[in-house]
Order: sequence, then C-alpha cells, then structure tokens
Amino acid sequence: MKVTVFGIGYVGLVQAAVLAQVGHKVVCVDVDEKKVDNLNKGIIPIYEPGLVPLVKENVEQGRLVFTTSAEDGVKHGEILCVAVGTPADENGSADLKYVLTVAETIATYMQSYKVIINKSTVPVGTADKVKQKISAVLQDRSSDLSFDVVSNPEFLKEGDAVNDCKKPDRIIIGTDNEEVKELMRELYAPFNRNHDKIIFMDVRSAELTKYAANCMLATKISFMNEISNLAEIFGADIEMIRQGIGSDPRIGYQFIYPGCGYGGSCFPKDVQALIRSANEADYKPSILEAVERVNARQKTKLFEHVLEHFHGDVKGKQFAVWGLAFKPNTDDMREASSRVLIESLLKAGARVKAYDPKALDECQRIYGNNDNLLLMGTKEACLTGSEALIICTEWNQFRAPDFDVIGETLKSKVVIDGRNLFDPKMMKRRGYTYYAIGRGDSIRHQA
Repeated sequence: MKVTVFGIGYVGLVQAAVLAQVGHKVVCVDVDEKKVDNLNKGIIPIYEPGLVPLVKENVEQGRLVFTTSAEDGVKHGEILCVAVGTPADENGSADLKYVLTVAETIATYMQSYKVIINKSTVPVGTADKVKQKISAVLQDRSSDLSFDVVSNPEFLKEGDAVNDCKKPDRIIIGTDNEEVKELMRELYAPFNRNHDKIIFMDVRSAELTKYAANCMLATKISFMNEISNLAEIFGADIEMIRQGIGSDPRIGYQFIYPGCGYGGSCFPKDVQALIRSANEADYKPSILEAVERVNARQKTKLFEHVLEHFHGDVKGKQFAVWGLAFKPNTDDMREASSRVLIESLLKAGARVKAYDPKALDECQRIYGNNDNLLLMGTKEACLTGSEALIICTEWNQFRAPDFDVIGETLKSKVVIDGRNLFDPKMMKRRGYTYYAIGRGDSIRHQA
C-alpha cells in the first residue's frame, strides 16, 4: 500500500520504517529540512534500539523516502498518517496547531479520496476538528472530494518502540466505516497474523483509550511512589511490598517499581492534557491531579536526600550523577528526573559531573556550556572529586558496578539511589551510607 507519514519524530519514524519493512511504500514528510537531509544521508535524529539499520535498509531498497514536499506526500499516499507533535501549552492542554496544519495541507493538495489516520496523541474530539478543517478547505476549493478520518493511536515504549511496532499488543482503530475497516486490516495484516489484535471502536473511544492507557500506567507509578513514602515512615521495605502485591495476578509486576518519578514525552504531557480536558468539561479529575502532584513531589526526593546528608550546605561541593535520560535505552530527557536534580544542585551552588550512555548530546543541547556541569565519557570519570554518587536512570551498566572503585574514588562513601538498584544490607556491609526509595526502617542505611 502507498502510505504517507507526516512528522518524523519517535512515532512517525518508527512507524514508517516498520511499515516499509513489510513491503508498504512509505513517504515521510517533515518541515525540518535539516532533519530530512540527514535522514536521506542515513543520519537518524533519535536513539532507538534497532532503528538505524531498519531505516537504512528500507531507504536503500526504495521503500522509504524522506521529503519536505507536502504536495508530493499527499499525492503519493492513499493512506495519510498524521504523527506530528501535540505539545502541552501553558495551561497543560494539548496544542493541536500542528495536527490542524497537516489537515489543512492535506485538504489543499488532495486530488482523490484519502484516509487520514491520526496517530498523534490528541484530546477527544480532535477527529471532528480535523474533519471540519479539511471540509472547510475543500469547500473553499469548490471540491466534493470525499475522505475519512481514523483514530489509530500508537502504544510504543521509548527504548523498545521498534519491537512494539512489529509485535503490537493491540491495534486500536476508531472508525465506523466498514470500507475503511477493510483498508486498515490490509495495512496491518503483516502484524496481525498470530491472532486478531485489531480492536475496532468509535473514534472518540479510540482517542480516549490512548489517554486512559498512559494515565493508568502513570497512576501505578505514582501509587507505588506514594506507598514507598509510607514505607519509609512506617519502617517497611517497599521491595518486599512490591513482591507481595505483584504476585496478585489482578495487579501484576509491571509498572510497580518505585523511584524518583516518571518523565518522558508521554506520561507527563498526557496526564496534564486529560486533566485539562476534564476541567473544560466541568469535571474535576481528582485521581489524575493526585498522580501529577505525587510525581512532581517524587522528583525532588534525590535533592532532598542530598540536603539531608550534607546538612543543607552543598555550595562548592561536587556530585556524580549516573543517568540523564528519563528511562534506559533512549536519549530522551524530556521531563526527566535528572533535570530536576541537576537544576536544583546548580541553583544551590554545587558542581555536577554527569554520565549517560546515550543522552550526553541531548544534555549538552539542553544546558549548553556550563562550567559547573561537566559531561563525562565514562561513569567512573564522574566519581573523581565528587562527594556522593546519585543514580537517576536504571541503565543495565549501572546495576553491577565496581563498588571498591566507587568507594576509593568518591570523597565519601555516599550513594543516593533513585531507582533502588542495590541491596541496602549489601551496601551497609561495604561501608556505604545508602539512600534509597522506601527501603526498610530508614531511608538512610549507614555503615
């Protein structure tokens, strides 16, 4: 099938590459000329495991093309996917200007029937706005061309997006048109062979399903962080609690790991957007508001531990930070807990040495050159001259470090662990003062 994807971000690029891999002919359109030029040269703008060879292979085979020409993109595709960003505006609601701009562009250039698939995460009712925009432009053109708008939200996890796209848990499609349903079945047939993963529903239900899924996962994280704070107060161990409740099949083990807060491009933005949509409908979403408050508070815990240990005085002191990305296997630092920590340390007059396997360039882009923020090439290089080690991201390479080297290199054997990577008893035996999240009768395990 001939497919055009508008927007070459995480969603658009991964979806386009995977669709091309199974044989569809895909054209990707983006307004960023530099990004398009780089992609045509094989330079991928994001880090995502498995994406680079997938893109290169399909570009070489001619199944995947990148362009800035929206007219060519509309002309090519019988199916047009909208995968542009919907950033949060000042009040937290999703900004639809890019989605509606693509809709206007499609209506301007279309010369035949089109199916417009909205893959961007958008508020309920956005498909209606897209229809209205396209219809208005077609009316101005005195055109009676027909089209359909489908809601087909993505459920990709950063760091595993390629696999999620190749082997989706479910394929949500919002449409009431039977002919469109058959087109969508044809599009996704290569990913729907083992058993039927397609779930058809009305458009508004599909739009809300995406928000509901992300908000449910964010709720589980904030709930566990709330319980971890209670564990600290009551002298319980959140790791034991996690195992105890996770063994209940109604709850399960996924997304019940406490830590220093969730981040990324999805959970924070989507929780805020759904809160805003609820408020606009005169409904108070109490649980969602609590989820957001708990997460914001949790992101301050690492700095609070620093202040506690150093008695509120960190001016002139240096700290080692392991992990900058909001999660492992990505270079994405949007809404990352590391940013709250680093900015708090710098504001308090401290110096930071930081390392991340993939996010150093992104950190450099965000903070620029700062004499008090040094980005190091190895995790060990962060330790020299640092008062304590602070862990923000649970990269695998951080899970079994050389504790002798850490202890010998740090000025003091202090580890503040925002991801509960280590056993508190083991850390105590090794002579460390260890701050974790909800572990045992005290957040501080001191030798």
